[in-house]
Amino acid sequence: MSVDLGASALGFNFYPPSPRAISPADAWNIIRRLPPFVEAVGVFVNWPPQVVNALARALRLHTVQLHGAESPEEVDALARTHRVIKAVQVKRGFRPASLARYRRADGILLDGFARGLHGGTGRALDWNLARAARRYGRIILAGGLTPENIAEAIRVAEPYAVDVASGVEARPGRKDPARLRALFAAVESARE
Repeated sequence: MSVDLGASALGFNFYPPSPRAISPADAWNIIRRLPPFVEAVGVFVNWPPQVVNALARALRLHTVQLHGAESPEEVDALARTHRVIKAVQVKRGFRPASLARYRRADGILLDGFARGLHGGTGRALDWNLARAARRYGRIILAGGLTPENIAEAIRVAEPYAVDVASGVEARPGRKDPARLRALFAAVESARE
């Protein structure tokens, strides 16, 4: 449904504690049926780069999204073989200049902070900080985005892309079709 509504990428979460986690076999069953021009993004938390690389190759992932404490060196290593999105949780005291260390990343996902979680927090961040961060790379805005606020978030932050999970769910790990339709309509309205 997301693809039919206009999603340009789908994330496949390989972090077992997440309610959105998917097995590699189930991910493959979806990825192999994706239409042209829709990116398959593997979401990883603190996996060794060689293991990320092996699974990404096996599943033919276009991009890997790193949501843990991966170092700039690990980002650089993976950037040799795949497009890399480095996720960064925006905590109190966040300074956009800190993103310069991920210069090899193809995108930087800014997410809301919640202690003990590696994404899908449902917590918004200061969209003005996201706008200021654009000088350090392609910013992908995440964190607390919903059909009700995404148009304003896009207008303020002017991100390269947006990443939405919990904001369109009926319950953790289960998307709500009405909220998905409303989200895509709101994204379209932000472009006008």
